[in-house]
Amino acid sequence: MSQFNYYDNIAAIYDQTRWMSESVAEEVADYILALVHANPDTSFLEPGVGTGLNVLPLVKRGYSVTGIDISQEMLNQFRNKLKGNPENLTLIQADASQLPLPGASFDVVLTVHMVHTVSHWQKFLGEVERVLKPGGFYLNAQWITPPARMEFEHYFKAFLAKGTHTPSSTPSQEINVEDYFGQKGYRANYAVVKKWLVSNTVEELLGFLQARAYGLCWRSSDKEFERALNKFETFCLGHYGSLKTEISSEAQFEIWAYQLS
Repeated sequence: MSQFNYYDNIAAIYDQTRWMSESVAEEVADYILALVHANPDTSFLEPGVGTGLNVLPLVKRGYSVTGIDISQEMLNQFRNKLKGNPENLTLIQADASQLPLPGASFDVVLTVHMVHTVSHWQKFLGEVERVLKPGGFYLNAQWITPPARMEFEHYFKAFLAKGTHTPSSTPSQEINVEDYFGQKGYRANYAVVKKWLVSNTVEELLGFLQARAYGLCWRSSDKEFERALNKFETFCLGHYGSLKTEISSEAQFEIWAYQLS
């Protein structure tokens, strides 16, 4: 299944199967606004905007926000949250790695755990530079997966790998955003903006897998996936003691901020 269809298919369940919450997004927005010295005219762009989890607070506060995403269904979910499309929000269905936008048009470009998804990351970062206004900020951010949840997913990946006959995925490319911008004279600052506790029962996490809410769930055939999931559920009963067991650990939101010196 293509990435396009994958995101279209999970759009309705995307927010509930992730660990970013609206309250955390509000706190992150406070930090970003202070970091970039925002004023009422500050403009924001998020390539790979998805359902708008990261920039929804900025839209609600009246800032000019443009979001690009390859999935129309994800963009529709964003609009649904706002019960329409306010004047200060522009949503574009397009490949986020090729920004269909004029140069020097945004004060802030934000990406959240998306640079690894583009086919040519240096070209994409060149596009980020192109659309930034002089003195603008590029914020490369990510939500760090809670360790207990990551462990759960690693256990499932092992079951999925046992019986799959699909080709292995291409090894991930090495990406060094800091070196890229450092060589161009940008200064960089790193900060952990927020830490918060994430809790789910084993049953909930199995339900997320059953709904195929993550990319790893689409890398094998339906038959292979169902076989692995059934075996994994049996494993979970033994390993966690009960499907009602709650597993908790800390997530965090981190940002690397780049600005031309």
